[in-house]
Amino acid sequence: MWKATVYVTIKQNVLDPQGSAVRGSLHAMGFDEVESVRIGKYMELKLDAGSREAAEERVKTMCEKLLANTVVEDYRYELEEV
Repeated sequence: MWKATVYVTIKQNVLDPQGSAVRGSLHAMGFDEVESVRIGKYMELKLDAGSREAAEERVKTMCEKLLANTVVEDYRYELEEV
């Protein structure tokens, strides 16, 4: 059994309106030291795969087909045996 931790973030060159809204709210609350905010997604998946290589291939395919919009988002994942 494998546990994949997937992080999806908006690419650096893509406008992040949600991050901008959070930054504005933080400034309104007095946290003026915050220069920028980028919002992302965090996911944990448990997979029953026969090997690390098989699990990596499946997670990569899941990310590219559903979990991340690769046009505007980047993803990375960590894989551990559980």
